[in-house]
Amino acid sequence: MIYLDTTDTSARFDEHHLQLLTAIARFAAVAFEHANHFDLLQNENHRLRQELKLEHQLVGQSDPINAVLQFIGKVAPADSTVIIRGESGTGKELAARAIHLNSPRAAKPFLAINCATLTETLIETELFGHEKGAFTGAIALKRGKLEVADGGTLFLDEVAELSLLIQAKLLRVLQEREFERLGSARPIRVDVRLIAATNKDLESAIKEKQFREDLFYRLNVVSVVMPSLRQRPEDIPLLASYFVSVFSKKCKRRVLGISAEARALMQAYDWPGNVRELENAIERAVVLGATEVIVPDDLPEAVLEGGSAKASIVGYHEKLKEAKRLIVIRAIEAADGNYTIAAKELGLHPANLHRLIRTLGIKSELKK
Repeated sequence: MIYLDTTDTSARFDEHHLQLLTAIARFAAVAFEHANHFDLLQNENHRLRQELKLEHQLVGQSDPINAVLQFIGKVAPADSTVIIRGESGTGKELAARAIHLNSPRAAKPFLAINCATLTETLIETELFGHEKGAFTGAIALKRGKLEVADGGTLFLDEVAELSLLIQAKLLRVLQEREFERLGSARPIRVDVRLIAATNKDLESAIKEKQFREDLFYRLNVVSVVMPSLRQRPEDIPLLASYFVSVFSKKCKRRVLGISAEARALMQAYDWPGNVRELENAIERAVVLGATEVIVPDDLPEAVLEGGSAKASIVGYHEKLKEAKRLIVIRAIEAADGNYTIAAKELGLHPANLHRLIRTLGIKSELKK
């Protein structure tokens, strides 16, 4: 709003004043619009910078994994309960840890329970703890995960496997923020953020009376679906290279990379076990491989058969590029990292060798 005033009581505003005011308003409107736009850009820039600062161990650059990271960036600062859905091996626990690490609870404990691996009695003890003498074998007081995680985050993996009795007790914790240890009537109040994960269809489980509807609505405040590996095939080379680096150090065996043929087979395979299956395949290849490069024979039979059925034959140019890569790496290693000597042995000018290294993308693989 623009307000026009005068101290001259005899003056009257006319059409000229209106035209002047309209012109001023137009200029002012543009300035205000730019200011608002700048403010919006600043806020968006701040949000994107916060997302870039996310602490996580999720490897990938695909759109599906970026969507998960954006979700984590939004929900981590809040205190809402989260359900993470997705197939086995997609990294649901990694996503839960990322939510915790980027939340105000990061300095407090992050505890995880796999509900599919424990009996009802053991899960009850793990969650709520027990008093000394609560049952045969309870020779000492045990604090449950809910109590130990006070102030932090509790991750319940495969939450659909909980019995209806434990579901009812968990519902009370979510509603009242308190529970009792087994063998005690004294309530214990806790401040715990709950993150649950499942690879099952909870809506179907509710219809089949295997999962409580009221607990579902308590858990399902915000949810995300972890993408399967076949939904983000462009991340397979990144993940494979990451695992090669991890296991070559762990197994103390020098592995320079993955052959083009092996990469083609891995990208053509469906990976029903997702990232966990890929991780196991690379570990096996590093342990059993006989050369400095992972080749198709180092891969599991399932990958060879499944990948061969869909993979196209790697072309001449791809094989030529792989051969050049190995020749250059070995020449530089033989010259003990001296690029001038290596270039002379290869019959190249040093500048051309540097250009070839950039073209082949092998600088990170060379010994510094």
